[in-house]
Amino acid sequence: MIEHDRLFKELISTFFIEFLELFIPNLASTIEPDSIRFLQQEYFLDLTSGEEKVIDLLVEVRQAGEEMAFLVHLEAQASSEAHFTRRMFFYFARLHQKYLQRVYPVVIFSFDEPYRQESNVYSVEFPHRRVLDFNFDAIQLNRLNWRDFLSRSNPVAAALMSKMQIAVGDRPKVKAECLRLLATLRLDPARTRLISGFVDTYLQLSQQEEQVFQAEIDRLEAPEREGIMEIVTSWMERGIEQGIEQGIEQGIEQGIEQGIERGERTIVLRLLTRRFGELPESVRSQIDSLSIHQLELLGEALLDFSNLSDLDAWLAAQEG
Repeated sequence: MIEHDRLFKELISTFFIEFLELFIPNLASTIEPDSIRFLQQEYFLDLTSGEEKVIDLLVEVRQAGEEMAFLVHLEAQASSEAHFTRRMFFYFARLHQKYLQRVYPVVIFSFDEPYRQESNVYSVEFPHRRVLDFNFDAIQLNRLNWRDFLSRSNPVAAALMSKMQIAVGDRPKVKAECLRLLATLRLDPARTRLISGFVDTYLQLSQQEEQVFQAEIDRLEAPEREGIMEIVTSWMERGIEQGIEQGIEQGIEQGIEQGIERGERTIVLRLLTRRFGELPESVRSQIDSLSIHQLELLGEALLDFSNLSDLDAWLAAQEG
């Protein structure tokens, strides 16, 4: 099961100002970056449902030239929910009461369906008077076209294009474009891995789509192609790390070695399948018999393979 809340919280808390620059630039341009402070989680009892609710992100910021800070309350909503606007108002009222500060509410709707425009207004009115007219900034990803963000040099765009309005046939191309944009940003390894992991989670491709994805990468200019391959290599390294972690959790030294080998072998097979399609069983058997060291060598060599014959020749050389 995908942990939507965790993924979005990690992304937005890591790239908070970039998120605002992408979607609410008028607000972002007024905020002093040094004033940004993430507050502890807030828990509220929802009296209508009897459930305890947790606010996703609460950030204290200050605008340039002002002494008084205000709060940005951000919710990542992964499903369409009846009476959601009312819940957002309850959050606003309780936060305003507790902190006695201005509150700027923002919602990012991340669900795939429905496609209808979600409301961002909660009102209370009578025939002769409107008592309340509460509204918030709403970002509904499935109503945004990923093509509109291709030229945005922004890490949040690189991640969230994977959740925007995408035709089924465009999925491999969008994944390639997300990684291409990410490669141009030259972020540190941890932030690069956060975004690439986000994209890989939401754009898991079928075997056929993987081949189209590889073809999209092959069409890029050499610097962009190499940048993407560095990211793919980091996935390989993460696979090895997960193998080690799994071995440690099992508490068996042999499990660590097997975890490393399994992670390496899985990623190498994935890269080869992406490049050449489904591998013959005889080739898979040869790869299964390789040592960890040989798998590492294959992981480097496969970047230079042009066709399956190159792989066959390489494997034959290992047997010699």
